[in-house]
Amino acid sequence: MVENETNALAAPARGMAAGSPGAADAPMVHLVIDDREACVPAHTTILDAAKAVGIEIPTLCYLRDLNELGSCRVCVVEVEGCDQLVAACNNYVLDGMVVHTNSPKAREARRTNVQLLLSQHDSQCTSCVRSGNCSLQALSNDLGIYYLPYRKHLPHEGWDLEFPIIRDNDKCIKCMRCIEVCERVQGLGIWDLTNRATHTAVGTQGRKPIAKTDCVACGQCITHCPTGALRERDDTEAVFDAIADPEKIVLVQVAPAVRTSWGEELGLSREDATVERLACALRRVGFEYVFDTDFSADLTIMEEGSELLERLRKGGAAADAEDGASVADGAPAVGRAAGAGPARDRPMFTSCCPGWVRFVKARYPEFTDCLSTSKSPQQMFGAIAKSYYAQVLGVEPERLFVVSVMPCTAKKAECALPSMRNADGVADVDVALTVREMVRMIRASHVNIATLTEDPLDTPLGFGTGAGVIFGATGGVMEAAVRSAYYLVTGENPDPDFFHAVRGQQGWKEAVADIAGTPVRVAVAHGLTQAACLLDAIRDGRVSYDFVEVMACPGGCVGGGGQPIHDGRELAAERGEVLWGLDAGAAVRFSHENPSVQACYREYLGEPLSPLAEDLLHTDHHAWRMPAEEDC
Repeated sequence: MVENETNALAAPARGMAAGSPGAADAPMVHLVIDDREACVPAHTTILDAAKAVGIEIPTLCYLRDLNELGSCRVCVVEVEGCDQLVAACNNYVLDGMVVHTNSPKAREARRTNVQLLLSQHDSQCTSCVRSGNCSLQALSNDLGIYYLPYRKHLPHEGWDLEFPIIRDNDKCIKCMRCIEVCERVQGLGIWDLTNRATHTAVGTQGRKPIAKTDCVACGQCITHCPTGALRERDDTEAVFDAIADPEKIVLVQVAPAVRTSWGEELGLSREDATVERLACALRRVGFEYVFDTDFSADLTIMEEGSELLERLRKGGAAADAEDGASVADGAPAVGRAAGAGPARDRPMFTSCCPGWVRFVKARYPEFTDCLSTSKSPQQMFGAIAKSYYAQVLGVEPERLFVVSVMPCTAKKAECALPSMRNADGVADVDVALTVREMVRMIRASHVNIATLTEDPLDTPLGFGTGAGVIFGATGGVMEAAVRSAYYLVTGENPDPDFFHAVRGQQGWKEAVADIAGTPVRVAVAHGLTQAACLLDAIRDGRVSYDFVEVMACPGGCVGGGGQPIHDGRELAAERGEVLWGLDAGAAVRFSHENPSVQACYREYLGEPLSPLAEDLLHTDHHAWRMPAEEDC
């Protein structure tokens, strides 16, 4: 790669975007960029200064606040008075600076650097999942690169193609985004640079097989990769095969967060990309039944909420016994005082997120028993579909082929767990697809998006409440659970919005829910670095909670590793607001009021935590192991 070392004119540093917090207090700097006068706060990068005056400097490796190394050398610009080109992403502006972003010198260096990247890149774009959505492909076209003056050199490294996340180092440009995201956002450090010099590559720490690492399969590395070097395992052909099999009845469930994003890659506005239009599209693909995972999200609240209350009762009873007190029979005692007794340091954790569950087992196994035994909504749906719904249809459970569309790559690993099968060894869920895979199936089926109508979801497993919808956003599971916990204790509904302190994008939030005069201390975290900080604090006795929600991906499922990729843009907050809006406008906003869930209990399960519910809807987190556990 062309060496354009940073000159002392502008020292490498994190940039401050014009108008960002703190910018108003900084002294102003005047400069000229491509003959446009700019006035920006000091400590603003050249990249942000150019953006402030409407000039977009191309980047590849850059991710704000995460990867500002300037390693790809694509953003190099020419600064008058400086002999060498400088990277715009990590160099501050100076007063009086004159910058040329597209001078012959800068453009030639940019072309050369991209050509060198392409010499170590598999350019068979037509067979790449990122074709048409690849930053390297777009940049190459913009620079008019139609041939390479350099000999191709591809590493051709092998990979475990059964793992949910696939790495193809023939497409890797060594931008190190995956390394930084995994280390700084998720705190895992799965990826690292291997080898040296021209043989430098990105691989797993210690060159372990990916399945032998602590990878939780969250997929954040995929959504932040600028090329097709990282992708999910493609399971679409297995679904097409099932659809073509006359002996199979293929049904699909759609997760709450999917409705916020599925239209993004198909050119539909959020207003037009309704779940009813998605149901129409999926039926045209060939699915016989289309259901809403909101249904099983509501079911999860009933089981998980009941489990929480049971744990709190036991904790309170134990504390009372120690004090020589007694708990009145039949009292709705949530606990003498929330957090009393042995549960004080050991809260119950949600278990909806399989990436989070994998993280606990890999890095904090001492907390495994604190995980709720309730299965995730994905798995509860599959278990109910192949039992209760099979009876409704009057068919053998083996004939049902259950597909889930999830905003997540870890769901692929979850549905393959040995603990997610019935007594006969039949899997709850046969295939988990990402949103990206589902969109590819829609396109492969030549569905004309313009002709989609709003078709109703199938019943009885297709009705969900506002509480189920918000499962897809950070804090949503907690809020939904507290709504129904209040009812289960008091017999009355609270105001649906009475407990909204857990909303928002803060990485670690805490609040106290007042349930019939009993304070229930809760916490919500998203992103595994924040989760690790929370677990450390609990373990060290610095904080104490009764109930904790954790989502592995920043923003929750709306920011999941299986969502559509928009390079350089984070849409979790925007998608989350869509879900909160759907909840606010829902006719039913409490999980316990879902008529389909009520019917399921009345006709089949009996009640939450019944023996049948325990058998179908709960799991043993010790029934499988992460590699770190196997090494113990």
